[in-house]
Amino acid sequence: MNGGRGYNPNRSNNEPVKRSRGETKKLLTRFLAYYKPHKKLFSMDMGASLLVALIGIVYPIITRTMLNDLIPDRNYRMVVILGLTLLALYAAKMMLNYFIQYQGHMMGVHMQVQMRTDLFNHLEKLPYSFYDTHETGKIMSRMTNDLFDVVELAHHGPENLLISGLSIILSFIYLSTINIWLTLIVFACVPFLVIISYTLREKMRKAFRDMRSSMAEINASLESSVSGIRVTKAFNNAKIESDKFEVGNEKYRTARKDGYNAMARFHSGNTFVTDIFNVVVLIAGGFFLYNNSIQFGDYSAFIVSVNMFIGPVMTLINFMEQFENGVTGFERFCEIMDAEPEKDAENAEDCGQLKGEICFKDVTYAYENDENVLTHVDLTIPKGRKFALVGPSGGGKTTICHLIPHFYDVVSGEILLDGREIHTLTLESIRRNIGIVQQDIYLFNDSIRENIRYGRLDATDDEIIEAAKKANIHDYIMTLPKGYDTNIGERGVRLSGGQKQRLSIARVFLKDPAILILDEATSALDNTTEILIQQALDELCEGRTTLVVAHRLSTIKNADEIAVVDNGAIVEQGSHDELMALNGIYAELYSLQFRAGVAV
Repeated sequence: MNGGRGYNPNRSNNEPVKRSRGETKKLLTRFLAYYKPHKKLFSMDMGASLLVALIGIVYPIITRTMLNDLIPDRNYRMVVILGLTLLALYAAKMMLNYFIQYQGHMMGVHMQVQMRTDLFNHLEKLPYSFYDTHETGKIMSRMTNDLFDVVELAHHGPENLLISGLSIILSFIYLSTINIWLTLIVFACVPFLVIISYTLREKMRKAFRDMRSSMAEINASLESSVSGIRVTKAFNNAKIESDKFEVGNEKYRTARKDGYNAMARFHSGNTFVTDIFNVVVLIAGGFFLYNNSIQFGDYSAFIVSVNMFIGPVMTLINFMEQFENGVTGFERFCEIMDAEPEKDAENAEDCGQLKGEICFKDVTYAYENDENVLTHVDLTIPKGRKFALVGPSGGGKTTICHLIPHFYDVVSGEILLDGREIHTLTLESIRRNIGIVQQDIYLFNDSIRENIRYGRLDATDDEIIEAAKKANIHDYIMTLPKGYDTNIGERGVRLSGGQKQRLSIARVFLKDPAILILDEATSALDNTTEILIQQALDELCEGRTTLVVAHRLSTIKNADEIAVVDNGAIVEQGSHDELMALNGIYAELYSLQFRAGVAV
């Protein structure tokens, strides 16, 4: 649960994924699985594509018949009939192309929606550690840009392969009926196309990965800058943010330059070879015509028909670009889908309604590839007690809070809730019993009512109002024009810090958990607001096991027990009076705050 074996945060996004043949087969199998719900539509799309390819062969056949037979024989009636037949076929082709373009794209949309749903649902299951190493903007890029290219490949890939492949086969058969030797000469140019495509393919592949990565960096930078726009304006640092954005933008320009350079070499090289086809037909056909090895009508039909071969070849060449985009996007999609989600241990049980006893036994924890954050921590909090954690920043207080809801896995030791090791309990049941109020409150861009209801989704309006009253926010809500239906904006931007905090407290009141974690819940508030909110918190703590992380020591003087956490270890523990009597770290911190006027 500490990060997911499929996702490697240390691997550069520019580094091509190296897969064995078995992994490539597995990747293809996963990709094809998204076609299964749309088998009927896919079959109809392929059937329409097949008919378009067959209709394409009709024109050169009719052209040859007219030039060799009908026109010399002055059979104008059949010329008209075949012309009208061709017109009818082209009308049918128009309808088929409409179906391919519309329904084929809709099939791609259906697949994109399913992939995006799968990705979002998987993101919801990933552990905290994944988000410690993965930026929001880059995740958004995977869900938008990458998936768009994937479904474009899903739609156009089979069509291009079927239509172009069949057209090449049919053109070879038809051209062979005109003149087998001239046909073989023309097709002898194909290996040159294969060699050039293979040579330039890997360079274009890497270039497109670089383009993907640079686009993701821009999204990440933009998401960060827009989210912090108010801080930027407050500090008058628009120029700094602009410079930071331009760094990513310049990487994008360079990546695009390299990408288009690789693409230009790919297309220009292949186009040159395809142009040789016309030269070969012109010269070789001229010799055959001069030696009476081919009739003029057949030669004219061959010139017309050879374009039926060149067109599909060019389509397949252009398809290589789309293929690289789609495969790269699907690989990046799979990188996240392969990240191991957090999951319950085998035979884990629902813990039901917890009483609230918490026990740490010799717990050691380290973030991935880092030194220990906690080392051999022993801690017991009886049910219904108020326990406080204090100490220098970075000492491990918040980590202890995150381990209780099983957001992270310990390296060693045990954490017990009501005497039961947390690995034996389901994640859902543990978190159902825990309420968290943090300093950094996240509120959704929704109404006040729905933000409070987030604590318990089946709550009635009366229960929501009661929770708001307990959090001392109801009276303020009623002064708003739309009351509980007022939209609070992105991250609650239309509310003050104290109002946001009280909404989060109302949310926890509604949840009614057995265990309450207050992680610096009032440290960002002014003294007056803190006093008002502290009243709501005191009521919230009644009858619950409460773990408080506090910066202002005056707020936890009355805690049943206080632990001083420093460098990942509990160095002092006891009541306020006991810790003051020790005249150690706690006493020093308290004295410093008191002299600074913080503790009063």
